[in-house]
Amino acid sequence: MIIGVLSAYFITFYDFPFRKFFKWVLVLPMAIPPYIGAYTYNGLLSYTGIIQTTLRNRFGILVNQKYFNIMSLKGAIFILTLFLFPYVYLITKSFLEKQSATLVESAKLLGKSNIEIFFKVIIPISRVAIVSGATLVALEVLSDYGVVAYFGVQTFTTAIFKTWFSLGDVESSVRIAAILMVGVVFVILFEKFFRGRKKYSYSSTKIRPVVRKRLKGIKKNLVIMFFTIIFLFSFLIPTLQLMYFAFLTYKRVLNMSFIVMTLNSLALSILAAIIITIISLIIGNYCRINESNLSKIISKITMIGYSIPAAVIAISVILLFVNIDRKLKWFYLIINPNSKTLVLSTSIFMLLFAYIIRFIGVSYQAIEAGYEKMGKSFFEASRLLGQNTIKTFLKIDIPMLKPAIISSLVLVFIDIIKELPLTLLLRPFNFNTLATRTFDYAADEMLQEAAVPAIIIILISIVAISFINRFDKE
Repeated sequence: MIIGVLSAYFITFYDFPFRKFFKWVLVLPMAIPPYIGAYTYNGLLSYTGIIQTTLRNRFGILVNQKYFNIMSLKGAIFILTLFLFPYVYLITKSFLEKQSATLVESAKLLGKSNIEIFFKVIIPISRVAIVSGATLVALEVLSDYGVVAYFGVQTFTTAIFKTWFSLGDVESSVRIAAILMVGVVFVILFEKFFRGRKKYSYSSTKIRPVVRKRLKGIKKNLVIMFFTIIFLFSFLIPTLQLMYFAFLTYKRVLNMSFIVMTLNSLALSILAAIIITIISLIIGNYCRINESNLSKIISKITMIGYSIPAAVIAISVILLFVNIDRKLKWFYLIINPNSKTLVLSTSIFMLLFAYIIRFIGVSYQAIEAGYEKMGKSFFEASRLLGQNTIKTFLKIDIPMLKPAIISSLVLVFIDIIKELPLTLLLRPFNFNTLATRTFDYAADEMLQEAAVPAIIIILISIVAISFINRFDKE
């Protein structure tokens, strides 16, 4: 949270060399799933890693292993901090960029220093944005499996996987999932409490944008150093390490099965993104036309899935689909007397259904923002001209919602291409994705081989993020 808030503050209120560069690259850690960051840093800092090898072979220095052991709770905190801070950075920056310059100017006229302005003006007005970003990070941490499983850190998520797969104890898994949901509810209530009921507004409709102050001397150097360190540790170093590993092993890893797996990942992510976006469009259109309590409830329900840990969603979906299969057993036997009992619960449809629950909120937020920006005037004009709701939706709404639709598709695509816990639990037999193959390699201590699918995930995510940034500018 501290890294995200400070980054947003410096980027918004100050001007310094490479500011535009840092503004963009601070988003790039989102392209690296935390579990890939964990594998990379362990490979970098391990006994056979480049750092210790260089110290031994070049300088004859033997180091104490405890100083380089990242496989611990502290290491997990370090990794999750590095690759999740952009959530706080993006939300806080977006909020601060919309604030009026009069806030800072008034504080300066009252003789307040920059530090006092930061703590007494910037932090209070940004509380809602900061808490929202921190809540997203907390929910991501609660849902994480890849980092904590690899580092051997015991959490509720790892306990769910262990009791389900290793012990075969479904009831205990459900109980642990229920306890985890209590933690999720606590986080959400915590957010609402700290957000409070305070709202900030301006007496004038004319809001002057913030005028950035140019930094000079040691302050400029310190800020550049701050951003350089963040960029190095959160993106450049792990990416270069992965590229080095991939260069060593790509000939062994790249084969026809790997190509099929990559196509599986792309096809699954694209298909799920399209389905989820279509559902979001339908829900958004319904909620816009029917402004009732029911539409408000539906709108809020769409946001629940992202707050529920992936392991909890997976267990719920498995139990649901197994129960459906049992109910439909008679139907399966009519179609095919030799049909197996479990059909839907061993198919890709179960995984797609889980993706819809998990990521519908991401898509719906983008679509809802598009509808709010568009307003209802065009819809009402079309209806007055005699067009029905469906024609209006297809000929008026869809073209005007193009930016929101593209944002929805890309954001959901990025989330699914990186998704690990849901895919591990719900994938059909012998169905692999880039994320699951990366995890399997790392679990077998084949970190160099894991770099190949990992670097492809990162490259795909970077291209998608760049596409959104370029599209927003246009």
